[in-house]
Amino acid sequence: MEGLIDLHQDIMLFLIYIIVFVFYLLVMAVYFFRESRSSDRNTSAVTHHSLLEVIWTIIPTIILVFIAVPSFALLYSMDELFRPTVTLKVVGRQWYWTYEYSDVLNPT
Repeated sequence: MEGLIDLHQDIMLFLIYIIVFVFYLLVMAVYFFRESRSSDRNTSAVTHHSLLEVIWTIIPTIILVFIAVPSFALLYSMDELFRPTVTLKVVGRQWYWTYEYSDVLNPT
């Protein structure tokens, strides 16, 4: 469980950085490409930039790999099978629940 909490905190840190960066880019795009300044700038140099498109495709891929590696390690470590002491089968009916203890020994 501690591993799950740590992974969640790490992913949230990535998310906060990404959200702040995207919000900054959005504000800068609105500021620099507003209607009153459109005649002053050469917008085709920024909007049709192939290197920029490659960079903003590769960077999210790298971020996803950095997120995937610890999550796969955590997933494989959680896949350990332990012999349970009690197995409980719970079935939800329309108006009630039914419970079945399948491997409990009957003391007679």
